[in-house]
Amino acid sequence: MPSYSPITPEILSEIKGAVGSDAVIQTTEKLCEFEKDAGEDACLPELVVEATSPRQVSALLRLANRYSFPVTPRGLGTGLAGGAIPLFGGVVLSLAKMNRILSIEKDNLIAVVEPGVITLDLQNAVRRENLFYPPDPASLDTCSIGGNAATNAGGPSCVKYGTTREYVLGLEAVLPSGEIVEAGVRTRKGVVGYDLRHLLLGSEGTLGVITKLILKLIPHPQTITTLVAFFPKLTSAMDAVTAMLVRGHVPCAVEFLDDRCLEITGDLLPFEEARLAKAMLIIETDGVQRVIEEEMETIGEICMEQGAVNVVMAPDSLKRARIWEIRREVSLRIEDRFPLYLHEDVVVPIGKIADLVGCLRGFEGEYGIKIYSFGHAGDGNIHVNITAEDRKCRDRAEEGIVNLLKKVLSMGGTISGEHGIGIAKKTVPTDGALCGKHPHSKGNQTSLRSPADTEPRENI
Repeated sequence: MPSYSPITPEILSEIKGAVGSDAVIQTTEKLCEFEKDAGEDACLPELVVEATSPRQVSALLRLANRYSFPVTPRGLGTGLAGGAIPLFGGVVLSLAKMNRILSIEKDNLIAVVEPGVITLDLQNAVRRENLFYPPDPASLDTCSIGGNAATNAGGPSCVKYGTTREYVLGLEAVLPSGEIVEAGVRTRKGVVGYDLRHLLLGSEGTLGVITKLILKLIPHPQTITTLVAFFPKLTSAMDAVTAMLVRGHVPCAVEFLDDRCLEITGDLLPFEEARLAKAMLIIETDGVQRVIEEEMETIGEICMEQGAVNVVMAPDSLKRARIWEIRREVSLRIEDRFPLYLHEDVVVPIGKIADLVGCLRGFEGEYGIKIYSFGHAGDGNIHVNITAEDRKCRDRAEEGIVNLLKKVLSMGGTISGEHGIGIAKKTVPTDGALCGKHPHSKGNQTSLRSPADTEPRENI
């Protein structure tokens, strides 16, 4: 366990002098708002600093180095991996108030933003200029661009457009030493020097605090079309995804829900087939109307070839919005229904999707859990939701999760697709296995302090 200094009255006075008293939160009631992210674990900070400028971030980190108190950077607290939890107390550095869209340059196809900008707000702002910022994590209406960059977040559109990393041309960051640096470019192409930008992206704050981002934009697609396909078996749906991609079709979204998810959202589903189906695919294509209509017809045929019992088009915006509302409702309903709910998001190679989902029922019987699976079938990112009727089953469920992650690794997969590592998955894969503590336990970690730290703090 690392040794840190508490926030003494003398240190508090220096922090207030460096960042301004108005930026400091001390009351217990307000501190409680910063003790956890969207997961279950919590730890109360001694202090919160709400930064509004890179200068304040720099000043705080310089003091942290001088006095050895821990600092936990935080976006909007929507993460599920515990990365924003101040395990060792100290200071939570909130970037929520650095929330300005600094510029949208239509001619250059870029936007310059602060890290606290909500993802959906940016998408709406650039849409008014007929531009498109594709990354779309499920919490896009509440998560921040800075948090997305720190975890390299994705979403349904990843299958065609990629993750956040593909849309960050450049950034400004404050290193643990307090030094403010710039990395990347403002141009569409930049090949000179070390790629420090990509090193910082996805590092979950272990290398620095992002304070500004230069984002790539693209023209907004002319139109979008949605198809829903129902299957008698989950493995058939996954086989359809593989067949579709192998044949050269790249939709802008390929999502799936298993029979458990269909059951829990049954009252919302406007399709007769949903009551009997064991899996549903949501497939979208975007682009020129004539082209995507032809492509969607072919995709529908592929689904039928792979055993779909029916394929339904949802071309208008109201039906499309309804389908996505159901998709986003699944997690909320699972959480409301079960006392124990553990989130896992894993990734396997495309050709292994059917194998992974096919073995989930075996894990249920062995560990006394109930699994709901849904997610981004187009890029192999499966959300495996572990539930139980009693919180006393947690230890057994954790054992099942560890063995499930071993299975994923044995398939050539990874233990996280977009939630990040944080403290929830802070274990080390070795030779296809996991060592250390259970993925939802609190492993040891240190704070974001200085370049000499061997294991700086994860944060979102």
